[in-house]
Amino acid sequence: MRTTELVTCPRSVFDWLGPAGVRVVVIRWLRLVAADAELAPYLIGLDRPRLACCLTALLAVGLGGPGGGRAAGGVWRRLGLTDEQHWRVLDYLAAVLCGLGLPFDTIVAAQRAVAGEAPV
Repeated sequence: MRTTELVTCPRSVFDWLGPAGVRVVVIRWLRLVAADAELAPYLIGLDRPRLACCLTALLAVGLGGPGGGRAAGGVWRRLGLTDEQHWRVLDYLAAVLCGLGLPFDTIVAAQRAVAGEAPV
């Protein structure tokens, strides 16, 4: 009797989502941030398409995609957010990623990459 073995191909979350999927995640994430009454004022006058582009690149790397090696921590910090506000921004990212059914360790890795706590 011959058994059949399943062969799996390890894929990163980035491979699963693709560049367009990562952009959708960032758009949903920024909508949540913009809907937060305390965080929304920090986005006034900001070049949101440029911010979205930067966040998409950082998140793509955090999800296993290609990218450069620049530091990520300053993207949100430059806005003058408090630590609590910064964590709330990262919690919104976690909410979007959790809604996709991603594993906890992947969500944490993505948050760390975007926060600048992990090499990108």
